[in-house]
Amino acid sequence: MALHLYAATTSQGKLRDFRAAAEAHSLLIEPLPELGEIPAPEENGLTFAENATLKAVYYSRFAPGEWVLADDSGLEVDALNGAPGVRSARFAADSGLTDSPDANDNTDVWNNLVLLQRLAGVPEARRTARYRCVLVAARDGVALHTAEGAVEGLILEAPQGTGGFGYDPLFYLPALDRTMAELDLETKHTLSHRGRAIAALLTMLGA
Repeated sequence: MALHLYAATTSQGKLRDFRAAAEAHSLLIEPLPELGEIPAPEENGLTFAENATLKAVYYSRFAPGEWVLADDSGLEVDALNGAPGVRSARFAADSGLTDSPDANDNTDVWNNLVLLQRLAGVPEARRTARYRCVLVAARDGVALHTAEGAVEGLILEAPQGTGGFGYDPLFYLPALDRTMAELDLETKHTLSHRGRAIAALLTMLGA
């Protein structure tokens, strides 16, 4: 019988990544039922681990007896002293760039734009970065397992590829000569920060 976990996320990009990784491990990952009706907790942690833990603990109380998985993940750029880090999803908003209420969601576009502006003039050798993901599995309000995954890369000066989400079009993998946005899901999950974190978590869960 497949291990069943509920994911506490409404991000379709994250769910795609989780499901792609799950297929290789006899793991079933589904969104937490009625997640959209549950008021979101304030993500005020200073680290990925703190935010992932508070979300997993909080949302697991809405699914008694079930495993609930929460993640916090993002991009760490060395030339920016680790920024955007835990503010990865809100990088542009922190700079005052947001969509109007009637606009399409261009958050990824704005975030990438701000990143490129902050790195303007920085040479390739100093554009090193990593995607980092921390996953926490909780049950009945108790965090029981924490796993982490990371992947190293470089930030390009212009986007490449149309797949993925977030900073994927700018995140270049030298060994593959491609960005994350140019990878198919199967390849991506084997080396992505989320894929590696899920693999580590499954070992802890005995799957």
